[in-house]
Amino acid sequence: MDFPLLVSACLVGFRCRYDGKAKRNRQVVAMLEGHEWIPVCPEQAAGLSTPRTPMAFAGGTGVDVLRGTARLLQEDGRDVTNALIEASRFLTQLGKAWGMRIAILKEGSPSCGVTTTCVGEEKVKGKGIFAAFLEAEGIKTFSEETLPHEGKFNDF
Repeated sequence: MDFPLLVSACLVGFRCRYDGKAKRNRQVVAMLEGHEWIPVCPEQAAGLSTPRTPMAFAGGTGVDVLRGTARLLQEDGRDVTNALIEASRFLTQLGKAWGMRIAILKEGSPSCGVTTTCVGEEKVKGKGIFAAFLEAEGIKTFSEETLPHEGKFNDF
């Protein structure tokens, strides 16, 4: 593979989640061995603190935010949609400039969820805002739950 991988920083041990913790995943870390990779956290890139108030979608998921029909709200009611749109757009363009074609993201996150995210207080099928931006630009997304068999990225 001649391109770097983008990876959610929390999956490789950075304490950047809303609760100030990491979600280091041994399988992801093992898969990254021997590859060039770059950790990112769209929520920190959006200027949100760590720890921070949890957030969830209202009116849809990340794809709906791109369409302009959903918002991303913190539990206290603060609308962080525009900050996450700008951070996701910036990180996506940076990834493209670096030649990235694959991202490994944290499942269930309102930013990085690949197949599930948070709408209100529920986990639902759908993409986080960053995952939606990446896929709209042709960057293939996987989560720690949807990694290719035996970590093979040769088809991408």
